[in-house]
Amino acid sequence: MFQLSARFFILTITNLTLWRLGLGIWFFERVGDVSSLGQLLLGGLRIDLSLLAIIVAVPLLVAPWIGHSRRVQTVVTWWYRFWWLLIIFMELVTPEFIAEYDTRPNRLFFEYLVSPQEVGSMLLEGYIGAIFTVLLLTVFAWFIGRRLIRPVDTREAVISHAGTRLAITLACFLLCFFAARGTLQHRPINPALVAFSDDNLVNVLALNSLYSTAYALYSLRHESDAGKHYGKLAESEVIRLVRTAAGLDASPEDLTHPSVHRQQPVQKPVSPMNLVIIVEESLGARYVGALEGENLTPNLDALADEGWWFEQLYATGTRSVRGLEALVTGFFPTPARAVLKLPRAQRHFFTLADLLGQNGYHSRFVYGGESHFDNMKTFFLGNGFREIHDLPAFQDPRYVGSWGASDEDMFNELDRLLSADDQPTFTLAFSVSNHSPWEFPEGRIAVQGEAQSRENAVRYADWALGQFFAEARRSQYWDNTLFLVVADHDSRVSGADVIPIEHFHIPALIIGPGIVPKRDERLASQVDLPPTLLSLLGIDGSHPMLGQDLTRQNPNRALMQYGDRFGFRTGNQLVVLRPDQPASQFEIQDGTLASQPVSPTAMKSALAHALWPSLAYRKGWYTASTRGEAGLGNGVSFAGH
Repeated sequence: MFQLSARFFILTITNLTLWRLGLGIWFFERVGDVSSLGQLLLGGLRIDLSLLAIIVAVPLLVAPWIGHSRRVQTVVTWWYRFWWLLIIFMELVTPEFIAEYDTRPNRLFFEYLVSPQEVGSMLLEGYIGAIFTVLLLTVFAWFIGRRLIRPVDTREAVISHAGTRLAITLACFLLCFFAARGTLQHRPINPALVAFSDDNLVNVLALNSLYSTAYALYSLRHESDAGKHYGKLAESEVIRLVRTAAGLDASPEDLTHPSVHRQQPVQKPVSPMNLVIIVEESLGARYVGALEGENLTPNLDALADEGWWFEQLYATGTRSVRGLEALVTGFFPTPARAVLKLPRAQRHFFTLADLLGQNGYHSRFVYGGESHFDNMKTFFLGNGFREIHDLPAFQDPRYVGSWGASDEDMFNELDRLLSADDQPTFTLAFSVSNHSPWEFPEGRIAVQGEAQSRENAVRYADWALGQFFAEARRSQYWDNTLFLVVADHDSRVSGADVIPIEHFHIPALIIGPGIVPKRDERLASQVDLPPTLLSLLGIDGSHPMLGQDLTRQNPNRALMQYGDRFGFRTGNQLVVLRPDQPASQFEIQDGTLASQPVSPTAMKSALAHALWPSLAYRKGWYTASTRGEAGLGNGVSFAGH
């Protein structure tokens, strides 16, 4: 059994090292130089030893006691073959995952497993070649495993002396324990101990993909406590700093809900206005001509001249649920999953729909796909929304792709619903067409280059948006509706910077009655939009949001969650918090980051904003204000379900 374990160990660690070397060469420009490549391989060796020590520990510890019979060797052989195949499979899917997310497989890898229909159809439509290659290489790896990981023809006698057995077991235990722990420091080895670069991708290349995914799963136990990621700060200090930064009194009146405050509107319309938030999938600033992007959005660019256009608005994250979290709840980002997925947020969590509902609004969610994806349906219906209008409720959609009905179908439904409303409504509408594999109906745009490309998907999404606004202008609801058009996040966020801030830059436009056209160059965040909309709607009420009303305030800051990193930008200064590492600070110079000495004041402010949402979630501070338990289900519509 010891020979079999040695074979598995040598074969696996050789393959992982060669695979890591290949990735290092592929991204050599980002790795740096030969010495950095050496650091990558050395750090990777430590991680591989840790993982393999855990895998071989069970066979090695029981070997002195159960002998080396053929039956025992067969069981151990299949144990090692299973792990060999899993390790190699995870490495094979890594290049495509890196191309999409600029990191090794992590929490996203297993989160998507709960949505096999959407993800499966996307993969079959857009990645069939890559899937075929991975399957072919996996089969090849399986045959290699069967050839090299096989029972050893040994005639070793069973160790009969109990003392010898105990000694061998103890030696194996110590060897595996220290290899798995990977260090003599207080904490065992983790990704931070092999990190040597500000580039997140370079650091995760030092891992292996089974380890990175398993570590992400293991880290879920800390997801409600950012303090275990970034460091500690007194609870009272966190409250004081975030309230002061939001323009509130340092001390809250109600310590059980320390961020709740009354917001008075900047105006009071004669009659209640409808609110429509249109969330554009993956529409980063780099595609938007009005933001000096690639000129792929002529319709949005034209609308920018007719409303309140934000030049420096930043997303809070890189996934749709993070954008929805910011826009619907005003909640700050955390290293945990977005609140749409967290168990304690499924009921009594504050949303715009809850507050607007208290003011006579009917709230709905319109989505071209299946609203159960990313737990949107459960979260929205549990927190103030009264109607879910998703794909099953659509009337004869003209085109349905991997992620659902096309944007023009979604906008047709939106127009039909708004035209039929007989009371003030809040509608959250979420597009899908600008999502890989970038499917949209033919004959709508002048396709350039490869038809199924992100650039053409952006062109189509912009075309559909333009068609909707052209139709909306002719409607009865136009003169009584406030619109916000905003992206959830950029697409394929990547880059060598510790926080690729250019990929957090997104478009946002408020247009409607009473909105004076202007270009707003102030630095702001997605979390500032909900309070601003309440002010424009004339809503006078209390809420826990710490975003700022842009009709009155100038936040001059942006919060950005990038994987397990938290970025806090104020002006041209960026403070970055990373797990188990000291804070770092940078000056933003023409889109590049120049390292600066860390200001204790700036670091403490960043830490407070990173810790606040975890505290608020764990302690139940971010609750809906006055909804009664009995009223939660009244008037809820499950359109199409």
